[in-house]
Amino acid sequence: MNILSKIVNKQEKKVLLSNFLALGIVQGLNFLLPLLVIPYLLYTLGVELFGLLAMATAFSSYFMILSDYGFNVTATREVSIYRDDGKKLNEIFSAVMMIKIVLMLVGLSILLLSVWLFDTLGRDATIYLLTFGMVIGEVLFPIWFFQGIEKMRYIAILNIVAKLFFLVAILIFVKERDDAYLVPLFNSLGFIMVGVISLFYIYKEFKIRFIWQPYKVLRRYFIMGWHIFLSKLAVTLYSSSNIFILGIFTNHLMVGYYAVAYRVISALVSLGDIVNQVIFPYLSKKWIESRELYYSLFYKFLKVIMALMLFLSLIIFFNSEEIVYLLSGKETLITVELLQIMSLFLIIAPLGGLYSQSFVTQEKSFYVTKSTFWTLIVNMVLIAMLIPLYGVYGLAIAEVLVKIFHFYLNNLYFIHLKKERVCVA
Repeated sequence: MNILSKIVNKQEKKVLLSNFLALGIVQGLNFLLPLLVIPYLLYTLGVELFGLLAMATAFSSYFMILSDYGFNVTATREVSIYRDDGKKLNEIFSAVMMIKIVLMLVGLSILLLSVWLFDTLGRDATIYLLTFGMVIGEVLFPIWFFQGIEKMRYIAILNIVAKLFFLVAILIFVKERDDAYLVPLFNSLGFIMVGVISLFYIYKEFKIRFIWQPYKVLRRYFIMGWHIFLSKLAVTLYSSSNIFILGIFTNHLMVGYYAVAYRVISALVSLGDIVNQVIFPYLSKKWIESRELYYSLFYKFLKVIMALMLFLSLIIFFNSEEIVYLLSGKETLITVELLQIMSLFLIIAPLGGLYSQSFVTQEKSFYVTKSTFWTLIVNMVLIAMLIPLYGVYGLAIAEVLVKIFHFYLNNLYFIHLKKERVCVA
């Protein structure tokens, strides 16, 4: 609290804390939900089917990235700048939604073709198709709009509704291995339900109307999100693809062990992502006001995030056995060791998002593309070397090394850009 007081004034602190609390509740639920659902699913479905569900989710993440197209950054920035201009907000909302729907349909076409062409996917077509419902829900739920107007509590409320629906439905209806298809079904229905509710709420509360946009406007917003899209796609390629490659070299059982540990780490990384989401509109405004103030605030927030993640990393490392036992009902040595290895990159994992948002704010999005491209190359080289040699442990080690490289490269670009700005000033 004292640290935050030194960074922002009283009114700004009130808004930031309100938004952080709202998203903190969401992430707290995201962290607690696995503590309830994962043990139940492991017991009911088994590790192998749990691994299959993880692979289906990883595959759908490609289409979520495609339909998002970087708008969680670029559209958020546009909304934060034009939040008081109703006509402009209608344009932003309509253009972004039109593009996202088209991209979602492209993704669905790719999925149907993949299921038809590849037997490995076709055997579990029902699981993969039902999981795609998450993509539909993501398109319908304009989180970027709520972030831009800094009304995070709406995101919190709607996410809670979706998570509780999923939890209750799973506990009531999933009773045996044959019920595995119900997991992606209920998860997708939760996403879609909150998406529909959010659109209705935006229409009633903020008077936002869908207006058909001309090609010229759509093209402008499409180009605006290009570099962020490439960045997100590259990140997905060296995260979700890693699980697929692990499955190729090992089996669903190993994927299941890895997925349990990765779920815990991902939930905690999202705590740092919350800070990024909350401060992004705020820092975007500060960039317009004062470049010197912006850089000062950026470094202060960076230190706050690193301190928070270091604390969480130590907790996970020294309590990994208890966490795994709590999730799976037994101390699986493989999962414990994977959790300890991956806890090492918790400190810097959320910083990639902070740097990416900074490059967008400074209108230098190509740095995001460069950083993620080279990180993707390094990732592919590392997993090609380490997974065949060390199996699931090789993937965990590669994850740590890749995160370190990504942080180093982002920081290098940021320092270079800052020097350019100072020289111009």
